[in-house]
Amino acid sequence: MTASIDRLDWADIAAQLDAEGYAMLPGLLDAEAARDLARRAGNLQTARRTSFASADLGRGERIRFDAELPAPLESWRHALYRPLAVIANRWNAILGIDDRYPADLDDFVRRNRQAGQVRPQSHVNRLGEEDYVALHQCSDDGPVFPMQVVALLSEPGTDFDGGEFVLTERRPRMQTRPMVLPLGLGDAAVIATAARPFKGSRGYYRVNLKHAISRVRRGERVGAELTFHDAR
Repeated sequence: MTASIDRLDWADIAAQLDAEGYAMLPGLLDAEAARDLARRAGNLQTARRTSFASADLGRGERIRFDAELPAPLESWRHALYRPLAVIANRWNAILGIDDRYPADLDDFVRRNRQAGQVRPQSHVNRLGEEDYVALHQCSDDGPVFPMQVVALLSEPGTDFDGGEFVLTERRPRMQTRPMVLPLGLGDAAVIATAARPFKGSRGYYRVNLKHAISRVRRGERVGAELTFHDAR
């Protein structure tokens, strides 16, 4: 899995992130591996199950992992962080932010711990009929990594209808721009966590992003959300 991530076209991924605030990673998992991850995540005894409703984030179940993430999510988290840290540092330079992200995820996680961020945010979500996830950001007061990864572990049109993954982008003095990511079974995408640089007519400025999952009309939608920073 790490080797396949290393073989991705990172110049193209960076260009997509710069232009749209997201980059598609189609077929990062094959169909069997995606369904197997959904099953294993649902059966893990060490997982913590909470509802999106309890955090006023919609309806459905969120499965969190306090221990090591189930394969391949843990290896994804380390392998994807390294090339994304290069893009993140370039974004900071563009925006005039002095802080730089370390090359290794473990070093960044140590920064989180020192800032009091000790609660893992990565999770698998299960949404049944009429469930949805409201617009939100995975941001915090301490060090926040500007990108995260989402993946779909069930098949649109077969396992469920509806449940589209939605990004919104708010630029100053402009209407909010909605984007629907065309995720299929086993597809993943890198998305901006909360903000990204945008090049306007007078140079670069920061734009604000949120993400959501639209209402599931039929069946069950299973997805994963991989976050590099922890929460307080």
